[in-house]
Amino acid sequence: MSLKVGLAQLNPKLGDVNANLALHMDLIAKAADQGIELLIFPELSLTGYRLRDLSYSVAIRPSPRDPVFSRLLEASRDLDMVVGFVESDVRQKFHIVAAYLSGGEMVHLHRKVYLPTYGMFDEGRHFAWGNAIRAFDTRFGRVGLLICEDFWHVSPPYLLWLDGADILILTSASPGRGMATEQKIGSAKWVEHINQAYASIFTDFVIHCNRTGFEDGVNFWGGSTVYDPEGILIAQGPYYEDALVMARLDLNQLRRTRTRLPLLRDERVALTMREMERIVNNWK
Repeated sequence: MSLKVGLAQLNPKLGDVNANLALHMDLIAKAADQGIELLIFPELSLTGYRLRDLSYSVAIRPSPRDPVFSRLLEASRDLDMVVGFVESDVRQKFHIVAAYLSGGEMVHLHRKVYLPTYGMFDEGRHFAWGNAIRAFDTRFGRVGLLICEDFWHVSPPYLLWLDGADILILTSASPGRGMATEQKIGSAKWVEHINQAYASIFTDFVIHCNRTGFEDGVNFWGGSTVYDPEGILIAQGPYYEDALVMARLDLNQLRRTRTRLPLLRDERVALTMREMERIVNNWK
């Protein structure tokens, strides 16, 4: 009833899928040697983040016939993993996605639901939004997977919690923004507060893998974290540095925490649905 997790806090090369695949394969081998059972890569780990018009040339289809994806599927026979890339569907819609791979198969594909298009972000100009939020079963239990902006809206993690997820995985390419205090950038402080709050409110494990490096003048701060169901930080990666961050999750803690704090038991979902319908019907 334990799980050894690895967070591959890395700096992908913008637009170079083959170079990034080689980096993935190297980290997968290192993680397997260290007994890691689940290895998580950040948002768009195969492509880099600030793609703009490159988005369409780096897109892949998550199929065993794809030369890039097939190598990741084969590597997932040694350990489970989460990888990020641009997906091209059969009708040439492009999505930011994260895929959970295990045993040579794709167990789950999440298409990013919330595409930030404000300030320095322009995802809505290049990508289609996802339209589903689903938890899924793994050999370690039921998991929910979200990408960056998805997590900053309370509804996606709440839905995953109600759908049975005991482990929430967040991948991101979070840039440094805001005032820095004590060597911590403002955006890092805000993200860590949100992750800790969700772990506490939902009595879930919350795992966040963020990327590093500079790209097109933007700095990504790393600082990947793992929080337990009590909201206690159990692992954190360095800021601004590549790292393979490891943590061991005691899955029995879910039972201990929820016995003491039965928030999930007492959640009144029907009341929430009724009030949500009222609010939506009253919108002008």
